[in-house]
Amino acid sequence: MTKNITEKYAELNRKKILIGLALLASLFLFSLYSLSIGGYKLALSQIYMALIGQGEASANLIIWNIRLPRIIAAIIAGISLAVSGAVMQCTLRNPLASPYTIGISHGAMFGAAFAIILFGIGGAESTGEIFINSPYLVTIFAFLGSFMAALVILLLAKLRKFTPEAMILAGIAMGSLFSAGTMVIQYFANDLQLASMVYWTFGDLGRPLWAEVGIMAIVMFISLIYFIYKRWDYNALESGEESAKSLGVNTEKTRLVSMLIASLLVSVNVAFLGIIGFVGLICPHLIRILIGGDYRFLIPISALFGAILLLVSDTIARTIISPIVLPVGILTSFMGAPLFLYLLIKMYK
Repeated sequence: MTKNITEKYAELNRKKILIGLALLASLFLFSLYSLSIGGYKLALSQIYMALIGQGEASANLIIWNIRLPRIIAAIIAGISLAVSGAVMQCTLRNPLASPYTIGISHGAMFGAAFAIILFGIGGAESTGEIFINSPYLVTIFAFLGSFMAALVILLLAKLRKFTPEAMILAGIAMGSLFSAGTMVIQYFANDLQLASMVYWTFGDLGRPLWAEVGIMAIVMFISLIYFIYKRWDYNALESGEESAKSLGVNTEKTRLVSMLIASLLVSVNVAFLGIIGFVGLICPHLIRILIGGDYRFLIPISALFGAILLLVSDTIARTIISPIVLPVGILTSFMGAPLFLYLLIKMYK
């Protein structure tokens, strides 16, 4: 009997590993497809030659300066948002928790808007294109705003013993509060500052250059290593507060540090890309349905699925009505809203 259980457990783990490998292969193949498609189509041979630095000048320019930074930014942002959502759902013990639904993204946007108007760092090209003079300063303020939202949710959960449903409602209230604060700032901003803030609210993967992509990658890798290292603690938290403490988990420290790091991940993405909603909600749920709630597999497989989802969404956004490029945040919101309603109905039942 014990042997059969062990064999079934090993078989289940093998299936999870195979799913992860399949997602990894899919990510690689779709990255190649995304590199080839666009207003200027490229063959695989042209992509290969450009990647090794021996392609035509036009192909090199398109690959290295336009498409590759965008694709890598999509992969990094997808991983960051999906993993942040999975960790938040665990630490807050709420299946509807995500950077977008509990107000962390809105807090980051408030911080970014506050930095833009406080330091006057919005700018415009002679062509009318809007840009931000100091994106790193915006990142710092975005982090402070997102962490403020996360801290309020954690304090309410600890001091008032909020239920998981009440924490989501508190998160929605925080999101509304930060949205109102952002609108107040926009009301008193001049035309250029207002244009910079509105420009920043769109989730657009075409903004970051290689330097910003590098910063996003460093933050993502460090955070992902920490989350994977704490995978057993998250599994223990899933069984309840008392069970986790009995297994030696410092639940308060784990929640605080995890939310802090998740807030950092979200704020860096919001500061460089804008708000990209619902990725952190969709991906962990779909992966839980597929493989279960074991965080040894849930974190890395959610990361891969988040990268694929955001890359596919961005590819559709920039090709569906080409040459016009839609912000990817529009597509993710269209996909996420129906699933959010479905989860609400399911929880109510």
